[in-house]
Amino acid sequence: MEKAGAEAGAGAPEGVRVPSVKLKRHFERGHYDAETRNAILDESLVGHLAVVLDGFPVVVPTTYARVGETLYLHGSSKNRALRAAAGKPACFEVTILDGLVYAASAFNHSMNYRSVVVYATCESVTDETEKSSALSAIVDRFEDGRSTKLRPDTPDELRQTMVIKLPLDHASSKVRSGPPGDDLDDLADGTFVGVVPLQTFAGEQLAAPRSRADAVILPGRLRLG
Repeated sequence: MEKAGAEAGAGAPEGVRVPSVKLKRHFERGHYDAETRNAILDESLVGHLAVVLDGFPVVVPTTYARVGETLYLHGSSKNRALRAAAGKPACFEVTILDGLVYAASAFNHSMNYRSVVVYATCESVTDETEKSSALSAIVDRFEDGRSTKLRPDTPDELRQTMVIKLPLDHASSKVRSGPPGDDLDDLADGTFVGVVPLQTFAGEQLAAPRSRADAVILPGRLRLG
């Protein structure tokens, strides 16, 4: 039986123990189904890749795209963190903040959120067809089908861009929703107790001087402010 804090396999290099995706605290918030995981990944716009660079942990914020059971990340081919991640274990995380939870005690203050943590061994994408498809998928997160409206990537642009991929077979979601979990004795007069919802809104579109087209059609996950 594996130790509670680590698991073997999941594509890890030989001898590497992968952290368990099972939640120990607030285990009731844990979700391990693909539907919940994919919904959060598809709605979030920015994730964070954690790698070890020259023996030191580094976290890099980045855009990404999910294609089936694979996450694709991209950056400069000179990006040291991405280069360090290729072929190595890494952790990728996204969080959507849904609300601030105000309690009657400091201890019970919290936030409503949806998050995903992925443990995987990163793989550099070298196949040009897969690389171009991955980059198109990332661009299409800005607007459905946007990659078909743009000129093709040039060979030089592809050389300057690095793409890595992570399988999603070792991931978990964590969701917190609802009011504060106050003890009955903690209910206080004169202090707000409850939830302040938070949402991401898109502002007015500011067209570049060279733009002659209609406004961009925003993805459904972005609401107009």
